Amino acid sequence: MPYLGLYLKSLGFVAAQVGLVFAVIQGTKIVAPNIWAWIADTYQYRMRLVQVAALLSAVTFSFISFDNTLWTILIVCCVFSFFWNAMLPQFEAVTLTLLADNTNRYSKIRLWGSVGFIVAVAGGGALLERLGVASWPMVTLVTLGFVFAASLFVRNSSRSVKHKEQRPLGAMLKEKKVLAFFAMLFLIQASHGPYYSFFSILLKEQGYSETAIGQFWSLGVVAEILLFLIMQRVFRYVSLRKILLISIVLTIVRWLLIAWFSDNLGSLLVAQILHAASFGAFHVACIQLIHTYFKGVHQVRGQALYSSVGFGAGGMFGSLMAGYMWDSLGPTWAFSSAAFLSACALFVAYKWLDIYQPDNKSVSETGLFQS
Repeated sequence: MPYLGLYLKSLGFVAAQVGLVFAVIQGTKIVAPNIWAWIADTYQYRMRLVQVAALLSAVTFSFISFDNTLWTILIVCCVFSFFWNAMLPQFEAVTLTLLADNTNRYSKIRLWGSVGFIVAVAGGGALLERLGVASWPMVTLVTLGFVFAASLFVRNSSRSVKHKEQRPLGAMLKEKKVLAFFAMLFLIQASHGPYYSFFSILLKEQGYSETAIGQFWSLGVVAEILLFLIMQRVFRYVSLRKILLISIVLTIVRWLLIAWFSDNLGSLLVAQILHAASFGAFHVACIQLIHTYFKGVHQVRGQALYSSVGFGAGGMFGSLMAGYMWDSLGPTWAFSSAAFLSACALFVAYKWLDIYQPDNKSVSETGLFQS
């Protein structure tokens, strides 16, 4: 997916159209995870749903090369991403259910997704440089086929999670700490809009090849993996609140480096290393909070809301913002706006995100929190 922007540019799309396509892909995350969460709660066969979603993702994506007009690509991306975005929340919920009280081990499992990303983006960059950007749809379709094939080897689970206290979901969503959490999440994911939509295009404009672009993306994920490996130890000595605040501060620094020093190789390398903070540390901390705020049968719904509010609504807003700013104001101000959104998230987290309530107190035996 990091090469989607380059593919659309090769078709002659302007920045606003590129941003719109990414916004549609992100926007389906507002609806899809919640619909599939309801289905999962009803039928309790999460892996079967994942397999169906993987198959339909591959089938619908195969139509993307039939017509290169904007409306056709928008429709294909909308239907494809409706199924694609349904899978991850189900995987996350299954993982957290199996981990039970050992959620501090989540980061060591999650790092394998990062390994897969590195293989795909580094290998994909070299492949596209050799075959041409026009081959991107076929390369992506083959990858989706492998995703479906792999899902067939995962044992289907119908395990239902019960919890003694089942508060109404609406009451949970009205709590100040939960509202602050989702506001912070929306702002941070919106700040990633310019990065996910236009970072590859920015590197291309700076004269980097597809292979080099893949290496830049890989560097960020390598840093993320290294952080995942030590995250369990970090939680033993640093409070969850501090991890969140530090990760947001470093996110601000990252966007400012890309905004004002994108012509400097050293700055770009540091910015990519900071992906460990802007995504890695932030994501792991948020998963811990979701697992704490949403108990029992609400866990899947909480995971779906995490995807909908953050990656969905936030990602859609960020992509649209970046698309309209890119041609009119330029990359500098697009990424500067991302830094501003992150600064707003920092204010919300510092002032209103209370993670020391009685229901998520320090858990020394699992290393999750430390007051």
